Amino acid sequence: MSKKTQDKPAENISEEAVVEKTVADATLETIEDAQEQATEVEELDSVGQVLTEEIAALKDQVLRAQAETMNIRRRAEQDVEKARKFALEKFVNDLLPVADNLERAITAGDAQDESQKAILEGVELTLKSLMDTLKKYHVEAINPESEPFDPQLHQAMSMAPNPDVEPNTVLNVFQKGYTLNGRLVRPAMVVVSSAD
Repeated sequence: MSKKTQDKPAENISEEAVVEKTVADATLETIEDAQEQATEVEELDSVGQVLTEEIAALKDQVLRAQAETMNIRRRAEQDVEKARKFALEKFVNDLLPVADNLERAITAGDAQDESQKAILEGVELTLKSLMDTLKKYHVEAINPESEPFDPQLHQAMSMAPNPDVEPNTVLNVFQKGYTLNGRLVRPAMVVVSSAD
């Protein structure tokens, strides 16, 4: 065998070894790249999950803030409505003694006396005008005579036995009560019947 034929297989072996080594290196690089990409994907998935959780938390915060804003707006509207509705309460309280005095003047006067007749008519017209004005602003009188006693609207000044009526019935009204837009401004002061 010639030297040339003996060298050829050695060259083939080294070429094959080089090719195998190159393929092995390329495969190793591909595996390392794949591992790096898998690590990057895992990191991105982790970051994506964190971001998704943060987005959900932020959406929740936004919804809560919107709900709180709506609640504040609703409460402010209710406060404004109540302020508008009951702004007259102090003024009404100051006017009620005037109505009481006009009623007392009518009760104290003598309608049979000709000299007082014109004065009583004027007082009655003044009282009617005042009561019409109060009614215009949703002020209602409470005159519970002969009605059952209601502690939310009436203030019992005394109790008196009366067999002709049911117990806890209003017998007499000392002073009328008043409400403003359905809210009690002043309770009616009454005498209540008691059981024998």
